[in-house]
Amino acid sequence: MDNLNYQHLKYFWAVARSETLTSAAKNLGLAPQTLSTQIKNLESSLGQNLFARSGRGLVLTDVGQSVLRYAEEIFAIGDELTDMVAGRPVGRALQVVVGVADVLPKLVAHHLIEPAIQLEEPVQVVCRATGLASLLADLATHRIDVVLSDAPIPSSVRIRAFNHLLGECGVTFMASGPTARAYRGGFPGSLDGAPVLLPAEDTTLRRQLDDWFTENRIRPRVVGEFEDSALLKAFGQAGAGLFPVPSIVEAEVGRQYHASPIGRVDGVVERFYAISVERRVTHPAVAAICAAARTEFFD
Repeated sequence: MDNLNYQHLKYFWAVARSETLTSAAKNLGLAPQTLSTQIKNLESSLGQNLFARSGRGLVLTDVGQSVLRYAEEIFAIGDELTDMVAGRPVGRALQVVVGVADVLPKLVAHHLIEPAIQLEEPVQVVCRATGLASLLADLATHRIDVVLSDAPIPSSVRIRAFNHLLGECGVTFMASGPTARAYRGGFPGSLDGAPVLLPAEDTTLRRQLDDWFTENRIRPRVVGEFEDSALLKAFGQAGAGLFPVPSIVEAEVGRQYHASPIGRVDGVVERFYAISVERRVTHPAVAAICAAARTEFFD
C-alpha cells in the first residue's frame, strides 16, 4: 500500500458523514466528479472498496465502517493538536462501545456498565442493544469493544472471541398488585396454570425455566414471550402475568415496576458474560466493567 494520503482520507470521512457524494462535494467546495476520483484513489491505495451503492445513495462496506472509526480518531486528534497549539483546553474522552444483548435485563446492564463511567479519566459510553448474533458480528469487525450477554458465544458462531464470566445469581418470579397477592401463597405450585410472561424460546433463561417447569410438573399459562426484557417487565407491571427477573435486581425491579416477589426458583441460575476479542482485557473501560462486576455487583 502507498503512503496514506490524509487529504483523501478526509474526503472519505466527509462523504461517510454526509451519506451522499453530492452533499459532501458541496460542503467541500468540490465538483462531485473530483470528489469521486479522490475516493477511488483512496480505495485503490487501500486495496478495498469503502462504499457500496444503495439506490441513489452510498453505504459503507464493512471495511469502510472500520476505516471510518480510524478516520474519526485521526481527525479528533488533529483537532486536539490544533487546540493545544492555540492554547485552548484539550482533552478527549475515552470511548467504549458496548453491545448489550437485547435479552439482558437493562437494570443489570446499567449496573455492569456504570463503573466505566466512574473512571477518573473522561469516558464516553456508546451502547448498542440488539440480538447477540448481530453484536458478535460487529465485535468481530471491531465496531464494538465488548458484548454483554446472559450467554457465552454460541458454538455455531465462528469468530475468535473470548467469554469472561462476570458473575451469576438466582431467579425470582415477580408480579404487580392483585396478581402478586393471588399467586404468592403455595409457591412454586401456585405457578401451575398461572399466567406468566417469559423470555423468548431461544434464550438461555427460557430453556432453564422450561426444564424447571417440567421437573416440578408445573404447567403455567404462557401469555407472552419477549425478546426485550424491558418490554416483558412493562407487561408485568400492567398485571398481564408473573415474570422472572435476576434475583440480584429484584428490589430495583420492585421499585421501578411496582412489583412484588412471588418466590425464588431453586436450581435456576442466570450467568452474565463480557465477550471480547481479547483473551486478556486491556481496554480500561472494559477492564473496569469486569473488575467491578466480580468484586462488587456479584460479590
